[in-house]
Amino acid sequence: MRVEPDIATYQQRLADAYQGLNYGSSLSGYFMRRGHIALERAFDDRTHFGRVLEVGSGAGEHLGFIRHGFDHYLMTDWNDIRLQHARAALPEALRSRVDVAREDATSLTLKDGSIDRLIACHILEHLYRPHEVIREWHRVLRRGGVMSILLPCDPGMLWRFGRVLGPRASAERAGIDYDYWMAREHVNPIGNLVTFIRYYFPKVRETWYPARIPSTDINLFYLCHVTKP
Repeated sequence: MRVEPDIATYQQRLADAYQGLNYGSSLSGYFMRRGHIALERAFDDRTHFGRVLEVGSGAGEHLGFIRHGFDHYLMTDWNDIRLQHARAALPEALRSRVDVAREDATSLTLKDGSIDRLIACHILEHLYRPHEVIREWHRVLRRGGVMSILLPCDPGMLWRFGRVLGPRASAERAGIDYDYWMAREHVNPIGNLVTFIRYYFPKVRETWYPARIPSTDINLFYLCHVTKP
């Protein structure tokens, strides 16, 4: 039996290669960016949020797609290496309004009702007991606050096809056993996550991309916005 792979080595290699693997000039990078753009279509420069929390922010990939105004934006992640990348990439013009901090997305240290918008991009599929995580995120939202979630349609047919054409070969060139780590990390199938979201929030605003038809097999992403009553 093969030995257990070294998690620290994997995290370092992934952090160093993540931007190129997922947001580079390839077709998969194009569609990853389109997912973030689709999530932000619900807002424009006439919208303003006081306090914004992003959970699982990684190296800050989503921040550049924000269209609305905000007073304070808190990027959080559990991975210290990714947070270092986020701090290094933060534009000087935003440093007075954007903070980067280590937080466990499953057990936040923030107070009840302290956040105006919560953003979760490509994170819920990684977290065990996602039904409890959703409730934790809802806890920190104020009344009238918005929770925005972006998810890959994994293991849908189009997502699996895109994985073959997209980052797998590049990841393996970087010394990352792509299929193994995706099997370890993408622990929640999209069908289950959508079921949880619809159960807790019957009035959820949903979008599927790119087909717009609610199907996990012919779309790459599911995205939604929930307003706390």
